[in-house]
Amino acid sequence: MGLLVFVRNLLLALCLFLVLGFLYYSAWKLHLLQWEDPKYDRLGFLLKLDSKLFSKPAPMFLDDSFRKWARIREFVPPFGIKGQDNLIKAILSVTKEYRLTPALDSLSCRRCIIVGNGGVLANKSLGSRIDDYDIVVRLNSAPVKGFEKDVGSKTTLRITYPEGAMQRPEQYERDSLFVLAGFKWQDFKWLKYIVYKERVSWTHNIQREKEFLRKLVKARVITDLTSGI
Repeated sequence: MGLLVFVRNLLLALCLFLVLGFLYYSAWKLHLLQWEDPKYDRLGFLLKLDSKLFSKPAPMFLDDSFRKWARIREFVPPFGIKGQDNLIKAILSVTKEYRLTPALDSLSCRRCIIVGNGGVLANKSLGSRIDDYDIVVRLNSAPVKGFEKDVGSKTTLRITYPEGAMQRPEQYERDSLFVLAGFKWQDFKWLKYIVYKERVSWTHNIQREKEFLRKLVKARVITDLTSGI
């Protein structure tokens, strides 16, 4: 009986030792990067920006040099542009003379803000504070007109994809830059339609999507905060 008690206590002590050893080893591995290299904090983030990491900057916008971007040409959208060479070439042949306006090109991004589409800004009266930023970026069809008190009136860049884009030209701000964030092959095709002023073929059935949303509203799954879907 005494032997069994001794063996049991020994096993318990061994288990405790293994658990403590595992915890100590895990903590050591988590902080190994910090111990070995003071450039990083305990979470692995750079403490100071190293310019060598960005010695080969990529252009912000797609241009004629895209054929030299070997890395992104190996992957299909959204991770690259594989299979889109002809479409992109056709688009760039028309837009090659497009440039940023002097007003946009002279801006310095000292204080930038990205305004999302959620309702968190409603009734917050933050419009004037948003407009104080040097550059204001908005996403998709986030409305401005009629909501200036809460969301501001300035728009420097509006980044969108086809399904999220505003449908009427008059809805866009004249002094802002429209930026297409293409993440599927249909997006490049959509841009070609726009550039060549061809009839647009939508990548989604917008009417069916609206009908589906109306059903969700009717079933009280979601709430319609607009004037009607």
